[in-house]
Amino acid sequence: MDNCLKKYYIITYGCQMNLHESEKIAGILTELGYSATNSEVDADIIVFNTCCIRENAEDRAEGNIGALKKLKKQKKDLIIAVGGCMTQQPGFAQKLHEMFPFVDIIFGTHNLERFKELLEKKLSQKKTLIAVDEKEGEIIEGTPKTRTSFPNAWVNITYGCNNFCTYCIVPYVRGRERSRSMENILKECKDLVKQGYKEITLLGQNVNSYGKDLENTSFAKLIEEVSKIEGDFRLRFMTNHPKDFNEDLIRAISVSKKACKTVHLPVQAGSNRILKLMNRKYTREDYLEKVKLLRQYIPDVSITTDIMVGFPTETEEDFLDTVDLVKQVGFAGAFTFIYSKRDGTPAAKMDGQVDEEISKTRIMKLIDLQNETNRKQSETYLNKTVQILCEGFDDKKGMYLGRDTYGRMAYFKSETDLIGQFVDVKITKTGGISLIGELV
Repeated sequence: MDNCLKKYYIITYGCQMNLHESEKIAGILTELGYSATNSEVDADIIVFNTCCIRENAEDRAEGNIGALKKLKKQKKDLIIAVGGCMTQQPGFAQKLHEMFPFVDIIFGTHNLERFKELLEKKLSQKKTLIAVDEKEGEIIEGTPKTRTSFPNAWVNITYGCNNFCTYCIVPYVRGRERSRSMENILKECKDLVKQGYKEITLLGQNVNSYGKDLENTSFAKLIEEVSKIEGDFRLRFMTNHPKDFNEDLIRAISVSKKACKTVHLPVQAGSNRILKLMNRKYTREDYLEKVKLLRQYIPDVSITTDIMVGFPTETEEDFLDTVDLVKQVGFAGAFTFIYSKRDGTPAAKMDGQVDEEISKTRIMKLIDLQNETNRKQSETYLNKTVQILCEGFDDKKGMYLGRDTYGRMAYFKSETDLIGQFVDVKITKTGGISLIGELV
């Protein structure tokens, strides 16, 4: 079969980092003459880009891989590849091969840029290829990308993590922190603006540590330089780490005409005892002081966060400390999670694993609290006109959708396709975390 008739199907688990890496895999496949399909049955190659941050994502991936055994028997030439964080765990690639011998290619997070080479090699031989390097290599520039999120674009600025939070497996599967050169980042951002992208999100496990392995640069300096790029676009970034979130960065955000007035600042817990066990390297007082400083520079800033419940030995008092912090800050949004035990992390070996039912009760209390905060904040938008970047169309609602600079989602009707345009919308109705309005 001619390559131009071949199709690929990519299944992605996890965060924006994984979604962007899937764009790179898609770019490699497109360069080889494949085109995308939304059907596993129609695909000539199926790629799983996995995540192992939480157990449920890993379980889903394994279940979906196993479900392809029947299709693989029916389509002998079908290629199945599995990559991402899950495969990078020590010994997991061999385990995966034993569980699913019909998988053709297994590659790690450090081998993504070699995917083209691996696929071409696989096409000429029958045996399973396993490529999982234990140590990360140099940053490789120029990997092709097939972007799928217009008018938004993701741009990696760092890879890896040096923080070693006791619950997190990221440093073990993505390696140590490495920063891309500012020159390459700025070139990519300029190209994206020329191509018509209206929102750029800078990505890293800890964007605040950008430049620590380079000379004469910092994340604050990068924000300043990206903000100088000519064109009508917004700038976002994630994820921040409170220990490295400093006044220079806050100042850079406050004076930037491009940076959205929203900051994702994961707190994880409001108890100092739990924060210490997590190895987060800050206290609740440190966090609240940074929130205070952020609001001094940007009074209307929107702050979102990540919060974990059920960390080993968490008591009701510890949980109530978290509830108190959430009330004090008044987050614009919170991603809430129940602690997921990850083999190979220090927390997995800790005594005092919290009962699952207790964790479920706590997280529901937290979700109810945050939902009420979201509802009250949304109500402040009523009858106001806000600028929205139209990002897509919701088929179920029959409405266009997009976010304002603070990250709040709004829905509105339009007779014309407005995706990729900034529009003014008057808010006529509010919900929990979303808004409904009409074009002005």
